[in-house]
Amino acid sequence: MTFTAIDFETATAFHPCSVGIVTVENGIIVDEFVSLIKPPNNLYSPFTIQVHGIYPRDTVNAKSFAQVYPEIQKRLQNRVVVAHNESFDRNVLAKSMALYGLDYADLNIASRWECTVKIYKAKGLKPTKLSDCCREMKIALNHHEALSDARACAKLYILR
Repeated sequence: MTFTAIDFETATAFHPCSVGIVTVENGIIVDEFVSLIKPPNNLYSPFTIQVHGIYPRDTVNAKSFAQVYPEIQKRLQNRVVVAHNESFDRNVLAKSMALYGLDYADLNIASRWECTVKIYKAKGLKPTKLSDCCREMKIALNHHEALSDARACAKLYILR
């Protein structure tokens, strides 16, 4: 039961504006990391702002993805990676890395991550949004806050 859970909030398409990462060793959370990320040109979609409440003013002085990446790499490299709707977060990571000329293969992680949506769907839970899974499993959640989402995902994976 050793893995890393990750959640990105995005400003537009695949451009992250926040990342939360939770490291689990032997079923126990041992590290948490969260950072705002300045998206390219600090551009946001009004829709994403409505979802997570992060505004351009919040990231105007934040680090770029490339500047935050060493912290992400340190926590993901050679690990089992878990996300809620893993294809979304995996795409954000892979496309952001490509944008900055970083090689995804260097992380040495699976091409498909563990996915708590798929796990809880297979258990018969409907719907399987993170908020629904957390309500069912009695896990505290401040939805669309990257660290809270990553922590909740980690707890869902532990309880699977």
